[in-house]
Amino acid sequence: MQTWKFSAEPIIRIGRASDNNVILYSSVVSRHHAELRFHDFGWEVVSLGTNGTYLEDKRIDTAPIADGAIIRIASSGPKLQFRIVSDEALNARESERNLREERPTFFAPDLLNK
Repeated sequence: MQTWKFSAEPIIRIGRASDNNVILYSSVVSRHHAELRFHDFGWEVVSLGTNGTYLEDKRIDTAPIADGAIIRIASSGPKLQFRIVSDEALNARESERNLREERPTFFAPDLLNK
């Protein structure tokens, strides 16, 4: 499992190209495949890739996403789990980690096993 953590980023870019926030090395992933965008109403995923983006196994162009949503890049590509963690929860996890010397296991979004 691979994990990325973002704070205060209104757009998170996903794709194969090195200028993305989340870089996925897979032949089914487009150079600029999808974006996660924050708006007043919450987060949404926008598909930009040739092979499509799937939310809960349904192909989408644009769709709102909530904590725990699973996004698949292309029909056979990697899965990402989108997690929203508040600043308070992050601070609590950091304090707990420092006490137990463990690393957090997830942030937003998470790459899941296929």
